[in-house]
Amino acid sequence: MKTQVNDSAAEQELRQLISTWSQAVKRQDIEQILAIYAKEVVAFDAIGQLQFKGLDSYAAHWRACMEHCPGEGVFELHEVAVQAQGDLGFAHWLVRCGPPSTDGSEPQVCWMRASACYRRGAEGWRVVHEHWSAPCDMETGKTLFDLQP
Repeated sequence: MKTQVNDSAAEQELRQLISTWSQAVKRQDIEQILAIYAKEVVAFDAIGQLQFKGLDSYAAHWRACMEHCPGEGVFELHEVAVQAQGDLGFAHWLVRCGPPSTDGSEPQVCWMRASACYRRGAEGWRVVHEHWSAPCDMETGKTLFDLQP
């Protein structure tokens, strides 16, 4: 029995979706950002609550984040890895991100990591689970935002 390890067409579709989504985040196009999430999404974001259940909850969080950081900031995906088979896909990446500078200086940026699980249905690919995090120092409890890949 031969098992297909990766569906290259589905992988390309997901890469395009991730690219379009990341540009929407950079532009703060909230409607295009939210368009990729399933109604039943469960998200573990690095900011705020322990978890967000459902699109309405996560949409409110996205809107609050955009209000907190108005204007185009830094949002660059690196080392994007995608796998897909059938109607399920998985991706992870590192992201260099930060709010826009308000005084003309260099923006304060950090590195984070993210992973997402996608399911393909009648509406196309949608994120059903997303997880954002940053490593921390176990002894000090401080988040290590200054690490480099």
